[in-house]
Amino acid sequence: MLSKVIPLGLPRALILTFLSIFSVYSFAENAAVGQLSASQEQRQAAKDVVERLGYGHYREIKLDDALSAQILDHYLKLLDGSKAYFTQAEIDNYEQYRNQLDDDLQKGDLQAAFEIYNTYQKKLVKRIEQQLVDLESFPDDFVFDGKETLLLDRTDSPWAATEAELNKLWKKRLTNSLLSLKLSGKTVAEARKTLTRRLQSQLTRVQQTRDEDVFQVFMNAYTQLYDPHTQYLSPRSSETFNIRMKLSLDGIGALLQSEDEFTKVVSLVPGGPADLAGELKPADRIIGVGQENGEIVDVIGWRLDEVVDLIRDPRASTVRLQVIPANAADNSQSKEIAIVRNTVKLEDQAAKKSIVTLDQNGQNRRIGVIDIPAFYVDFEAWRQGAENYRSTTRDVARLITELEAEGIDGLIIDLRNNGGGALQEANSLVGLFIDRGPTVQVRSAEGRIDILGDSDNSIVYNGPLAVLVNRLSASASEIFAGAIQDYQRGVVIGGQTFGKGTVQSVTPLDHGQLKLTRAKFYRISGESTQHKGVVPDIMFPNLFDHKEVGESALEFALPWDQVKQVPHKFYVQLPTWLPALRENHQKRSLQDPDLIFLAEQTKLIEQTRSIKSISLNEQTRQAETKRIEAQQLALENQRRKAKGLELIKELNEHEDKKDDPNQDAELVESGRIILDMIKLNQTAVTAQQ
Repeated sequence: MLSKVIPLGLPRALILTFLSIFSVYSFAENAAVGQLSASQEQRQAAKDVVERLGYGHYREIKLDDALSAQILDHYLKLLDGSKAYFTQAEIDNYEQYRNQLDDDLQKGDLQAAFEIYNTYQKKLVKRIEQQLVDLESFPDDFVFDGKETLLLDRTDSPWAATEAELNKLWKKRLTNSLLSLKLSGKTVAEARKTLTRRLQSQLTRVQQTRDEDVFQVFMNAYTQLYDPHTQYLSPRSSETFNIRMKLSLDGIGALLQSEDEFTKVVSLVPGGPADLAGELKPADRIIGVGQENGEIVDVIGWRLDEVVDLIRDPRASTVRLQVIPANAADNSQSKEIAIVRNTVKLEDQAAKKSIVTLDQNGQNRRIGVIDIPAFYVDFEAWRQGAENYRSTTRDVARLITELEAEGIDGLIIDLRNNGGGALQEANSLVGLFIDRGPTVQVRSAEGRIDILGDSDNSIVYNGPLAVLVNRLSASASEIFAGAIQDYQRGVVIGGQTFGKGTVQSVTPLDHGQLKLTRAKFYRISGESTQHKGVVPDIMFPNLFDHKEVGESALEFALPWDQVKQVPHKFYVQLPTWLPALRENHQKRSLQDPDLIFLAEQTKLIEQTRSIKSISLNEQTRQAETKRIEAQQLALENQRRKAKGLELIKELNEHEDKKDDPNQDAELVESGRIILDMIKLNQTAVTAQQ
């Protein structure tokens, strides 16, 4: 379905990073009742975009009949990805444009694009109006006792042969919406009232669509074929984009996108209000927004920019979000989250230290942990030549000194959920752990390769090192983790990283602007961080769905490839140790209650994700929800029993101790792996003597 990513309350230093990682600009399903047509400015802008992509993008793609066919397919997917509006006959009719759109774009001819959209908008309006009529056929005492099911993902389904077939689909969708509301605690009458308001709201928004919206959707059906981060921004979107570049906006610190009728959380800004509150998670879906006092407004089917405006408000005020959790069995399971709005402060994003205490054969061992939420630098103070400006590298160097004074045996750099930031900080941070050398290669669209690195001979920390990552570790995080892995300076642990290995720049046009990919990152080993990311030396169970989160989940993402390796040294014999490290980790994974719980939790999440369709029978749905909740409760109590903790009767009785690193199973196991490294190194040294 259509996606559009908008940052809420992002600081300037992070906006570029997060937009470049996650943005896929387009508009949600909105349409005006009247006919829409292209302006002269839009026709010229189309020709300008074709020209800029032709010579400016990293990837060379010829605008020909083959690409024209892809544009048509992608445009139809953006408009009707769930195949719920167009019939096969209508799709067949659009075949006349399959080899024409490339010529149209070069001439600035947008007639075919607007014709398709105008048909789509009429069908959209018709569907909303029919849904309002069909709602009346559900009496207050309606019983959901049928045997029908609803397919959740229709991407691979064929187009409907007839309107009658689509009518059946929409009747199922309406039934599911009513049932979901009933399962969440509403009566059928209340659910019908809620859906009526929701549909009327959608109809109003349909009437607000303008020709600029259509133009942006179509242009991105073209630009996204180059890669998902290349986007055309209309003048209105450009203005909003530029404002966000300059201002630190108040909000909750989350990145959102539209997905079908929902507003989905893509990621949380490290150190932002939502991140600090700890309840909102990536892939959660926001279905309602309310202020501190008052009714929660149903936002299903709203335009994303309108949802954002509702969430953003004065600093220090509270916003209440009604959310369907990412791992909910169905849409009836929701919860309310209260978040105090604020700007994202540098102090909240700053690196922080802690210590994991482990028992090793009766001996107390201390493993230092430095959590880095983002790669930051006080650019203004740096430009002014301030002596003590804040930066990731400076803060981490200070924390290492403090930890060593506290007598640590090893160090973990925690980059989980770190979406990137200042490239210069990723380079200089590597320099704290090596004497000098290259850290990353940057290949331009012209094929020129620049090598960046650390020129400082000093090493701040030369002890045992581990880098902990997960699927949300991206961009600068991947550069750091990849360099540590390539130098064999430390062991990389956790989940395969995001895979964001491209660089974007914004080019102004006479009408709007174009954000296009200009360069690509490569590790000193020659491997790209693009698409594949960094694969850890030791893998932990993955709680993120790789089909939903990560560069590889984005359609048309640039592929992984290689360039020539840059000569570099190796610091430890990590390849020699890895078999033993993995074997020891595997043994603990079968014995440790927290690691067992993590693995079983991952399996349960995967089972939930594998559900392809849902029942429209109330009893069946209730039974399925209870079954999943019972499994979750059983897993938690199995863990608690093994650790000698009191069992719980409901899941909400259990609260994680977020601030205690000794309660973090991944940190604790990373510490144990470091102790294994120390032991293996001591054995190797003894053997050499």
